[in-house]
Amino acid sequence: MSSAYLQCIEESCGKRPAPRDEETTCAQCGGLFEVRYEFEPFDVEALRRAWHQRRLSGEPIDRSGVWRFRELIPFVEPGDRVISLSEGSTPMVGTRRAGWWAGPIHLTIKHQGNNPTGSFKDLGMTACITRAVARGVKMVACASTGNTSSSMAAYAARAGLKALLFVPYRQISAAKLAQALDFGATVVEVGDTFDQAFKLLREIAPEMGLYLVNSINPFRIEGQKTIVVEMMEQRAWRPPDFIVVPGGNLGNASAIGKGLRELKEMGFIAKVPRVVVVQAEGANPFYRLMRDGDAELRPVEKPSTEATAIRIGKPANWKKARRVLEWTGGLAESVTDEEIFEAKTLLAEDGVGCEPASAATVAGIRKLVRAGKIERHADVVAVLTGNQLKDTEYVMRHSAASEANPQRLSVEPTLEALRAALSKHDLVPA
Repeated sequence: MSSAYLQCIEESCGKRPAPRDEETTCAQCGGLFEVRYEFEPFDVEALRRAWHQRRLSGEPIDRSGVWRFRELIPFVEPGDRVISLSEGSTPMVGTRRAGWWAGPIHLTIKHQGNNPTGSFKDLGMTACITRAVARGVKMVACASTGNTSSSMAAYAARAGLKALLFVPYRQISAAKLAQALDFGATVVEVGDTFDQAFKLLREIAPEMGLYLVNSINPFRIEGQKTIVVEMMEQRAWRPPDFIVVPGGNLGNASAIGKGLRELKEMGFIAKVPRVVVVQAEGANPFYRLMRDGDAELRPVEKPSTEATAIRIGKPANWKKARRVLEWTGGLAESVTDEEIFEAKTLLAEDGVGCEPASAATVAGIRKLVRAGKIERHADVVAVLTGNQLKDTEYVMRHSAASEANPQRLSVEPTLEALRAALSKHDLVPA
C-alpha cells in the first residue's frame, strides 16, 4: 500500500507533523506543508489502462476526474467517505482565432469552468473536504475572492458540514456570492481586500477550531494536481511546450508543478512543460518577485484589477510557485486589465467563455510571444479557471449600449422603429 505524510517545504527544516495533525503552517519555521508519498511499485502502462477503463465505469468514484487517478492521491484510508460531485473530466478545446491572435501558436484550452461549481477549485475541494470528513471536522472555513467560497459551500453541503466564508466587503462578484449563499454558507464580510480577510481568518481559526480549506491546505493541492494527469492523458501523454495559468494565491501553479514532478519521477511523461504564471498588473507581486530575483515577496497592499479572482496582493503559495517555475524553467508575466479584456473578447470569438482572470493566460501568452520568450508556433495549453457566468457584472459593464456597440439596442415597440434600428446597424440581410 502507498502511504502519505506531511512535510514542511523548507529544505532547511523538513519537519513532519504527527500523522493525526492537520497543520497547514510549520510551527518550527513558518513554511507551508505539502503531502508526500511513499508509492507502492506499479506498472505505468497498466495504470494508464486502468485510468482509461474507469472512464467507462458507472461507479461514482470513477466518474470523478480527480478520484479516477486515486493511485496518485493515496491519502484516503480504507473506509473513508469520498465527497465528490463528479468534478474534473473537463475538456481540451482548440482555439484557432485566439491562438493566431496570441502568437501564432498552437493554443489549446483546458477549461476548468466546466466543473460542478464552475471553477477549478472543485478539484481541490473534493480532496480537502474528504480529508475534513475523515478527521471528524464539523465546520470548514475559507477566505475568498469568490470561486473558493462557492466550491467550499457546495462540497460542505454535500458532506453535511457547516461552512463559514470570509470575504472582503463588496469586493466579490455577486454571482459567486450567490452560489455560496445558495449552498447554505454563512458569509462574513470583513476588510477591504482578500489579504485582510485571509489574515483575520488565519488568526481566529485556531481558537474557533475551524478547518481551513484555502490553498494553504496541502490536501487542496493534491486534488488540483490531477488537472495535469488528466491533461496528459487527453494528449496521449505528450506534454506541451508550455502550461499557462493565471496567478492569484498561486495554489494552481503549485499544484500543477507538483503533479508534473510526480508524473516525471514515475515515468508517465518524458519531458516537463514550462509553467507560466500570469498576473494582473494591479496585483502582481509574484511577477515582480520573479522579474527582480528577490529573495522575499513584496506584497501589494491595495491590489487592483477587474479580474477579481486574482485580486490578491499577498499570495500564500508564492514559495511553492517559485519552486515550480525554477524547476520547469518557467516564466511569469503581468498584463493590464485592457489586455485581459481583449484576450477575453478573442476567446469569445472562438465560442469559449470564461471569467476575466482566466483570460489573463491568453493575454500573457501574446505578450510573451511578442517578447520572444515563447516561440511562434509553440504548443501551449492555457488553463481557464472559471466560466463566464462567474462575473456577469464585468460582462455587462463592458457591453453597455452605445452608438459604437450595436450589441444592445433599445427600440420603441413598433415595427417601423424596429426596422429602422436593424437597418441602421446593418442587421437586415441584403
